[in-house]
Amino acid sequence: MSHYRRSNVTGATFFFTVAMHRRQPILTDEPFRRALRDAVREVREDMPFAIDAWVLLPDHLHCIWTLPSNDADFGRRWGCIKRLVTRAVAADYEQADWRTPSRITRRESTIWQRRFWEHQIRDDSDYASHMDYVHINPVKHGLVHTVADWPHSTFHRLVHAGMYPPDWAGSDSMLPDYGFDE
Repeated sequence: MSHYRRSNVTGATFFFTVAMHRRQPILTDEPFRRALRDAVREVREDMPFAIDAWVLLPDHLHCIWTLPSNDADFGRRWGCIKRLVTRAVAADYEQADWRTPSRITRRESTIWQRRFWEHQIRDDSDYASHMDYVHINPVKHGLVHTVADWPHSTFHRLVHAGMYPPDWAGSDSMLPDYGFDE
């Protein structure tokens, strides 16, 4: 069995990629978005964290969280979020024919990919690169031509806050190369 080493730095900022099982394109469906929004809200009440950036794509999401100064347990947060969403949408999205003995033993749904990917943000430059990466992702995947056209993103909130201009990365020719893929 694999043992994954995760960061345990309290109060750190993390970039996450979380994918759907078999890359199902369900994350942007209204019932799924509503369940995810409710789950995040509920988990943040018990285990606070700041959402610096977030983007939903049909089959995966990226986000950046900053944890409280006395806490490093992002894994528990993700586990709770996934569990709450699964309970809310299982009747419509669970695929019984995809349940393997391993998934049954681990009590895993067929909604989420088993694990997630995280990266601890190292410095201001790393933070800026990952913030940009989160928001450019819908353009990178060919879902829209401009970042502002994608509704499932914190980009709009950050434009309102003055952190991005409304026309940031306005065309495919303006796509930056971040040197990392998901």
